[in-house]
Amino acid sequence: MLTIKQITENTEAVIRGLEKKHFKNAKETIDQVIALNDKRRTTQNQLDKNLAEVNSLSRTIGQLMKEGKKEEAESARARVAELKEGNKELDAVMTQAATEMQNVLYTIPNVPYDSVPEGVGAEDNVVEKMGGMETELPKDALPHWELAKKYDLIDFDLGVKITGAGFPVYKGKGAQLQRALINFFLDEARKSGYTEIMPPTVVNAASGYGTGQLPDKEGQMYHCEVDDLYLIPTAEVPVTNIYRDVILEEKQLPIMNCAYTQCFRREAGSYGKDVRGLNRLHEFSKVELVRIDKPEHSKQSHQEMLDHVEGLLQKLELPYRILRLCGGDMSFTAALCFDFEVYSEAQKRWLEVSSVSNFDTYQANRLKCRYRNADKKTELCHTLNGSALALPRIVAALLENNQTPEGIRIPKALVPYCGFDMID
Repeated sequence: MLTIKQITENTEAVIRGLEKKHFKNAKETIDQVIALNDKRRTTQNQLDKNLAEVNSLSRTIGQLMKEGKKEEAESARARVAELKEGNKELDAVMTQAATEMQNVLYTIPNVPYDSVPEGVGAEDNVVEKMGGMETELPKDALPHWELAKKYDLIDFDLGVKITGAGFPVYKGKGAQLQRALINFFLDEARKSGYTEIMPPTVVNAASGYGTGQLPDKEGQMYHCEVDDLYLIPTAEVPVTNIYRDVILEEKQLPIMNCAYTQCFRREAGSYGKDVRGLNRLHEFSKVELVRIDKPEHSKQSHQEMLDHVEGLLQKLELPYRILRLCGGDMSFTAALCFDFEVYSEAQKRWLEVSSVSNFDTYQANRLKCRYRNADKKTELCHTLNGSALALPRIVAALLENNQTPEGIRIPKALVPYCGFDMID
């Protein structure tokens, strides 16, 4: 959530940034926030004046009574009663203005950095880098959903029977490959200095608001209505919320956490060839990286996270590219985001496997996540997160890109985790 200070001190810059994200009615919305803040401040000022007068009169009443000035004392009492009654109304007006302002602020996305390209959608993203190994497949190469059936690795129909579409059942070496990837990703994160967290996979509404999934992504989240809890769309939500309403010491930063969780997304309206097999699921496994940092170091933290994800893809021997997302394709909460995609040779398309984002102070303001600097003053932290990595499309690319006439080859880095070097 943007701060009032950010909005009032840089109003035009904020509006330009929101327009870069194609946020509708940016100027009108910001004007509404400023008007509500002015109303809140004006009311607060009047309330403060009234309270000061009440205090002053209250001190005077006793003195007037001692001096025998009963009539003047009664007049002062009447004025105090009048002010107190008026203060109730002022307090109600101030509270309403603050609540309305907060609700509007929740609907405003983060302002992108200047380095974010202009653009409306995915076609306007900028390719920053390409890497990995080129793949040559047999002429009769199969997509992963057919490979999964051929080698009895994943049963999509069984998942439909048990739950519904988008909830596959992993079997045999398919399950072993899934578990191997999870352990590989967690071990690599630990080697890079991340502390592993095992958080809940359901969160309360306050946590959803803290990281910005609510109210923006409410329609994509599974909601347990009786308990008002949400299944997490990513471990970013519970792990970042560890630091909600926390003041950290500067020496604790950067905080580096990682977590493996199951993730749940309704993906309402998803259909067509792009959602076949593992391309888009309602439940999936993911290892997430979360950093809490001070503002002057967050750019370096972001780069370190990008390097980490790229290193994973290199060890998995997959062809990949890194995209700098344009304003129109960025998430609601991100100030700067890079996507990693792997190439599926069998499907002839790129598959997104990670987004690595810097949220600046946007989440921290919602979370009230702060740190105490060297001057003992509290400042908002920067928060960052990235997938390292999301498993479904990694599994899809590994199956498709490593198929041979003899079977599916396992990358060397994964063999110790799988216990086999070939799926046949």
